[in-house]
Formats: sequence, structure tokens, C-alpha cells
Amino acid sequence: MRSVIIDNARRAHARRHSGECRRVEYNEAALVSAEHCNELLALDAALHRLEAYDSRLAATVICRFFGGLTVEETAEAAACSPATVKRDWQLARNWLFRELGTGCAPDAK
Repeated sequence: MRSVIIDNARRAHARRHSGECRRVEYNEAALVSAEHCNELLALDAALHRLEAYDSRLAATVICRFFGGLTVEETAEAAACSPATVKRDWQLARNWLFRELGTGCAPDAK
């Protein structure tokens, strides 16, 4: 799912800067809006850096953010405890917020 969303963001970014128009299907348009494509591309680049730093943290982000899995579903997929997923999720979010320079800390979820 991550690659589909990022590919759509890249296409939207390229269309916006090239002036090219093409017809898109509704479901494709719903995946990535033009105003969020730059943020998604920055997130993808940061995720690649996170993966090099700690692949388990990156996998947690992919499951939770791109996969939409709950803490329990992510724990089952990763064969670890929900407490580990919660801890990894918080660490990964803090790392990404710092890396992306958003200027605010993530809320605790």
C-alpha cells in the first residue's frame, strides 16, 4: 500500500509541475491529493532513513500508518507484544517528527 500511495504522490507532483492533464479514476484520485503529495514524498524519504536506522520501527510505521492496522494487529503481524508496538510506534513517530522538522511533538495515541 505504501508504494501505491507514494507512486500516486509522485505522479500528482509531476502533473502539477508539468502542466499536463490526464483523466484519473476516482479511487486513484482519493489516494493522494495534490496538496499532500509533497508531505507524502518527504515521509517516504524519512521512512527510508528510519529503515536504515531501525527496520523494526519502520515496519511499525508502515503497518500502522499505511496499513491501518491496530496496535494488536501490528503486534500479531510482528510476533511481539502490544506494549512493544506501542513503544516502537511512539519512538518512530518522535523520530519522524524530528526528522521531518514539523516543529511540534506528536500526540500520544
